[in-house]
Amino acid sequence: MKITKLDNACRIAIKDCMGAKLTEKILIISDYDKSEIGFALHKNAVALGYESRYVEIKPGKINGEEPPAEIAEMMKLFDVVFCPLTKSVTHTNARRNASAQGARIATFPGITKDVMIRGMNADYKYISKLSLKVKDVLEKGKKIRVTSKLGTDISFSIEGRKSFASKGLFHAKGESGNLPTGETYLAPVEGTSNGRFIVDGSMAGLGLIENINLDFDVKDGYVTKITGGAIAKKLVKMLDNVGKDAYNIAEFGIGTNPSAKLSGVLLEDEKVMGTIHIALGDNKSMGGNVNVPIHLDGVVKKPTVYLDDKLIMIEGKLLIK
Repeated sequence: MKITKLDNACRIAIKDCMGAKLTEKILIISDYDKSEIGFALHKNAVALGYESRYVEIKPGKINGEEPPAEIAEMMKLFDVVFCPLTKSVTHTNARRNASAQGARIATFPGITKDVMIRGMNADYKYISKLSLKVKDVLEKGKKIRVTSKLGTDISFSIEGRKSFASKGLFHAKGESGNLPTGETYLAPVEGTSNGRFIVDGSMAGLGLIENINLDFDVKDGYVTKITGGAIAKKLVKMLDNVGKDAYNIAEFGIGTNPSAKLSGVLLEDEKVMGTIHIALGDNKSMGGNVNVPIHLDGVVKKPTVYLDDKLIMIEGKLLIK
């Protein structure tokens, strides 16, 4: 078969990022909106000599929604699981339970062909090294403050919280993360976030922020007000459908992928070097205590970040090397 750019990206994901062995079984879970990528992963796995199973489900409605129960059970039975889906299953009990059984899982929420080709050809050795350095720095700190020229000024405690480096190389049992990837993230301590943040990059479920920025007021760990025209109203509706804990400040993350660019696909946007992201909703996957079926990230461009009053990023320039 002729090897296309998409085929090559799939082979990098299978062999390099997941380190799949020929003795291991691979499961690909896709939906009919992402079937081109899902089936390309399956086709290439088979061509490379792996035992692979392809399953297609209907697209989810929101990021963090649980997949069907039978799919959740299937995930536990395979060594390597790929999830190229319209909506994220990263922060679900299905993913967490399969990881606990030892499955290595790569999630590709909202993936497009362009993002797959561009993102999978990044330098993952560099990304892995940088992501781990950021993890080490964050785990030595107790408090983070983020500011920006647009008006972001939010602080929260990270004391005692583990950081996670989504480094793109998932070779150990139970490891999981996004592909394409490149971020380091953690769950702020519940109830400690206060201030305001302005999302001017992109927002999960809404795409690129182009005309009116999203403005979030935060008090004691929860978003109390969101302004920003029609998209703010759409976001509030999504959150209200879940309840109060959907407004929890769930995640703080730093992008570490120099090949990523803002595209409107949150999977890629939150990995862009020079950005940070703050998520609402579920934080159970990253050591927090809030377990709800929603997790929505917002990307902040050119932020300044302080860790215990020491600068680690200035207007998007990461000072950790």
